[in-house]
Amino acid sequence: MRCPYCGGLDTQVKDSRPSDDSSAIRRRRICPDCGGRFTTFERVQLRELIVVKRSGRKVPFDRDKLQRSVETALRKRPVEPERVERLVSGITRRLESTGEAEVTSEAIGEAVMEGLKGLDDVAYVRFASVYKNFREARDFEELLGHLAAGAAQAAADEPVPADASPPIDPAPPARRPRSRAS
Repeated sequence: MRCPYCGGLDTQVKDSRPSDDSSAIRRRRICPDCGGRFTTFERVQLRELIVVKRSGRKVPFDRDKLQRSVETALRKRPVEPERVERLVSGITRRLESTGEAEVTSEAIGEAVMEGLKGLDDVAYVRFASVYKNFREARDFEELLGHLAAGAAQAAADEPVPADASPPIDPAPPARRPRSRAS
């Protein structure tokens, strides 16, 4: 592994351990030439994927680009980094396990949208606005309408326990006028 500081080729592994989700091996390295320390990650790659862009251009799949896109959509959102890593790893594994060497950018975008929808609604809307190239406020309204309809459907599909009490009426009871003591 080449040292990112001096370019030396003879780096040494000082520590190896699985990552938090066990999808990679984290290696702590040191360069004997400059003394620089750095971390690398080793992941299983089932096959080389080629992304077919909308223009027809073909580029190698870049997991880091996928991760950056998801993290950009989730910026300043209360989502743990482990959940982001699981989402990106899951999308990557799904793409690699299709058996196809080429995958369309649309398939990747739809997989990211599906994952973000279950992770964080705001990130889902952010990503969709860029991915679907929103041009007007009406585009947001339409997406939010679909999101609200999906949430309402999911709530309607939830089973109600037999011992559930009826919902509490949020309106306070009407007040009786006070009688004045004379």
